[in-house]
Amino acid sequence: MARKTEGSFSDLFMDNSLSDEESLTTLRLSEIEPNKNQPRKSFDSDALKQLADSIVEHGVIQPLLVRSLPSGNYVIIAGERRWRASKMAGLSEIPVVIRDDITDEQAAQIAMIENLQRENLNPIEEALGYKEIIDKHGLTQDKLARALGKARSSIANSLGLLTMPNGVQELLRQGLLSAGHCKALKKVKDDALMTELAHKAANGELSVRQVEQIAKRESENAKVAEKSREIKPRLSYYTEVEASLTEQFGTKVRISEGKKGNVLQINFKDKEELENILAHFQEN
Repeated sequence: MARKTEGSFSDLFMDNSLSDEESLTTLRLSEIEPNKNQPRKSFDSDALKQLADSIVEHGVIQPLLVRSLPSGNYVIIAGERRWRASKMAGLSEIPVVIRDDITDEQAAQIAMIENLQRENLNPIEEALGYKEIIDKHGLTQDKLARALGKARSSIANSLGLLTMPNGVQELLRQGLLSAGHCKALKKVKDDALMTELAHKAANGELSVRQVEQIAKRESENAKVAEKSREIKPRLSYYTEVEASLTEQFGTKVRISEGKKGNVLQINFKDKEELENILAHFQEN
């Protein structure tokens, strides 16, 4: 019979000890299935081989955490690397802790915590893991951050990676971009330019500082372009009126457009010129 446990997701993860005699058992590897919602999608073959060699020599030190399925098999909550490595090592059975009291939401949290603690996720896998938990279980970023013991800004920044072009995300998956490069690239608004800069950064052609400078220039150019679009084209009629009145009054006339209204400006240099202008108005 599975032992009921209350508390935070972190408590659930930390509570999976070998002293849980009611749940600790041994299962055939063929009875265990990987979790399709496992945050980590790629497994380093060399690292798995090293773990398999260790298992051959020392056995599986830490049991897997699993839940039972209606089919009679068990799904992995935490420990897929150990399961894969055990298969490579030629084992037929593996120690497990069965926890049927853990909900889907808690299972997703525990899988994420295990990978984060072991630093096994690349930035995109981590972001996708966060997104899946938020979307599937309706969590807020703040609640997820508290459950994982992370700052909310860290969750938000991670999720922001998923808005980047696919080409940039792939470079992040491969570990070819530094955190500094990534932060600088996020300031680039044009996707095509961002992808181009990302590839150059990955190839060692651009430093973080250089990417920041390019992003700054792009932002400044965009502001200038936006401002120029806001300027309305001047009516040719205004130019015609200016020319006509200038000729009529014998002095410079200027029409200025403003946000709150337009201004008709008539220049004069002395009293005589002003009286001449007034006379034209009186005649009309």
